[in-house]
Amino acid sequence: MLEYFGPLEKQTLDNTCFRQVIFTGEHSQLVLMCLAPGEDIGDEVHPHVDQFFRIEQGEARFVLNEKQEHMARDGDAVVVPAGTYHNVINSSKTAPLKLYTVYSPPNHPPGTVHKTKAEAEAAEAAEHDAAGLAVGVHTPE
Repeated sequence: MLEYFGPLEKQTLDNTCFRQVIFTGEHSQLVLMCLAPGEDIGDEVHPHVDQFFRIEQGEARFVLNEKQEHMARDGDAVVVPAGTYHNVINSSKTAPLKLYTVYSPPNHPPGTVHKTKAEAEAAEAAEHDAAGLAVGVHTPE
């Protein structure tokens, strides 16, 4: 796919997968995410990847470098520069958090779909084991 055109808000709100890559270009990647109540993405860092987040539904707590905390709600955007440790936590105990994120450059294999966080963690652990990397540190291919 050379470009993306689509109803991004609707796709984000309809998404029930923890992670779903819907576009991968040479320099960026568009990913839908859905975090269950109380779920987080896990503390991670992308040494060479900037990441943009847009919250479409719910309330997220962003923890940067394991100490700075910021809240983001429906319609808010957050940019996490490369090299920044970050975690995104669904602060609700009852409702899913729906968001999309843009990685620059891409961070996941094109077409990646992880229905659950456990599935995502298993896939990333396998990728990192194969590449000899530490879990939680994501580098683009």
